[in-house]
Amino acid sequence: MHLFLWGVLPYLAAVLLVAGTVWRYRYDKFGWTTRSSQIYESRLLNIASPAFHYGILFVLVGHLMGLFVPASWTEGVGLDEHAYHLFSLFGGTAAGALAVAGIAVLIYRRRTNTPVFRATTRNDKLMYAVLLAAIIMGMWAKLAHSTLSKGYDYRETIAPWSRSLFTLQPKVSLMEGVPLTFQIHAVIGLLLFALVPFTRLIHMFSAPVQYLFRPYVVYRSRGAGPRRERRGWERVDP
Repeated sequence: MHLFLWGVLPYLAAVLLVAGTVWRYRYDKFGWTTRSSQIYESRLLNIASPAFHYGILFVLVGHLMGLFVPASWTEGVGLDEHAYHLFSLFGGTAAGALAVAGIAVLIYRRRTNTPVFRATTRNDKLMYAVLLAAIIMGMWAKLAHSTLSKGYDYRETIAPWSRSLFTLQPKVSLMEGVPLTFQIHAVIGLLLFALVPFTRLIHMFSAPVQYLFRPYVVYRSRGAGPRRERRGWERVDP
């Protein structure tokens, strides 16, 4: 089981992530969307959606920094271990709390608004459950093994194990002494990666780059006289 969790499961999750994304792009392009329900309710959505997206973005940046930036690099720029620990403790907790608060309001909105609730699929419910479990377990693991002076240094165990996956030589032995809460958090995170192609989270791989270069949308007000042509406008014959 130890070998499966830390030497096999990460690659299974990666295969599902890549293969599922390719399959979704080829055979479900019209389903490649956030399935927005803003048309049914926008007041709570305008609060919860930014909170969740900003929170999860900061959580992602923190994980990338903690797992793939060696301690020698951060120390080289003047960020010692204690300063990094405080930054990770307070910054990570704040980001996680913001994301959880956003998800909580989104779930409340879906449960209390009938049209939004009817538009909720089983995949949505599974996505919310796994996403919440991953964030809450990560916060629990961090807070349960941290004080203001020190905390569990995952950059000596989990981080090297994560980087070893990319060399196809996973150092599973590094995960033997890792606290159980961190291990559970890692397993849920891998399951979340595997679920991404089959949920609305797939939209994270979309970037509306074409919006930067498309022509302006022409609005014509009442009583407006002739306008000077501008860059990006297209002539419309009467």
